[in-house]
Amino acid sequence: MTPSRDISRLLEIMAALRTPVTGCPWDLEQNFATIAPYTVEEAYEVVDAIARDDFDDLRDELGDLLLQVVYHAQMAEERNAFAFGDVVEAITRKMIRRHPHVFADRDGNIEPAGVKSAWERIKAEEKAERAARRSPQAVEHKSLLSSVKAGQPALTRAMELQRKASTVGFDWNDPRAVLHKIREEADEIEAALDRGDAEELAAETGDLLFALVNLARHVGADPEAALRGTNAKFERRFGYIERALEAKGRSLENATLAEMDALWNEAKAVERSSDYNNVPLRMSAATPK
Repeated sequence: MTPSRDISRLLEIMAALRTPVTGCPWDLEQNFATIAPYTVEEAYEVVDAIARDDFDDLRDELGDLLLQVVYHAQMAEERNAFAFGDVVEAITRKMIRRHPHVFADRDGNIEPAGVKSAWERIKAEEKAERAARRSPQAVEHKSLLSSVKAGQPALTRAMELQRKASTVGFDWNDPRAVLHKIREEADEIEAALDRGDAEELAAETGDLLFALVNLARHVGADPEAALRGTNAKFERRFGYIERALEAKGRSLENATLAEMDALWNEAKAVERSSDYNNVPLRMSAATPK
């Protein structure tokens, strides 16, 4: 098996990985549900490469994302549901249909303002056609929340669900009321800890996250952006701990929690100082307080 620019080689590799007995044991154990988190992760990594303007990484990350599509298509083919070619045909049909001003056999062009309205009209038609293909039992109740897209990141979708519900008055009027709800959810987690129920703990943790998103919405913060900022802050401060220990000939493995906690607090103090921009230069002199 050799690398190739031809998509058929990737399909062959995926099929080989999923072949019973001779395939990869890990790949053979996977299913749609277990692979889905990797699909989301790869999409985020594509976005990250774009944000960093790193085209080498973008090429590789797009390949990883393409692998996810191929993986799902292979598993679907094993169930005789559809194959990769069907995925390609479906998206090509959709793009041709949604761009009649480019591909249809008709004269004239659509102005830019008209492209979006045509796109939305055709999407609505496609949605109606999909609904018509479903059995009566599969038709979902038409909810106020139905327009909130299911494929969004969980934090973003929580925000959109809350916003939509707020349009009919289902909302708190005071951020402090949301804060009270957060404390209530934290108490429920503590009670679940006492009972040692893993499923209940997971559910209560989800409730707490949903309440925190609600607080972010009420104070005008984007929860995704806020969490990204906190992630970056955590990385900076943890990096401070690593460099400070290294400067003293120590490692993370032989440092105590008390030492690392003291360095964490020192990193916080340095960040608050006016010369934070010089932190990388001052790390060698860092000592725990």
